[in-house]
Amino acid sequence: MLYAILCEDVPDSLPLRLAARPAHLERLKSMVEAGRIILAGPHPAVDSVDPGTAGFTGSLIVASFDTLQEAEVWANADPYVTAGVFAKVTVKPFRKVLP
Repeated sequence: MLYAILCEDVPDSLPLRLAARPAHLERLKSMVEAGRIILAGPHPAVDSVDPGTAGFTGSLIVASFDTLQEAEVWANADPYVTAGVFAKVTVKPFRKVLP
């Protein structure tokens, strides 16, 4: 089943994000290689692909897991969580309709 992992950053998270980013991406890489990531990326704090020092307000990951509990455990072990980037992580079942 697919799950949407909605993450909200703490204020002024950019320095924390930059420090934890290599570990975060390395962790996602194995999920991509397993074909379990549908999409993933951050929410820029401003209307720009490259928000610069404005940073980001959160992230969205849509991925395949066997259960909601498995998705929650995986999401809460992310390096951005352990580094204090995310103030809140919400995991919800997701049903892809389009495309």
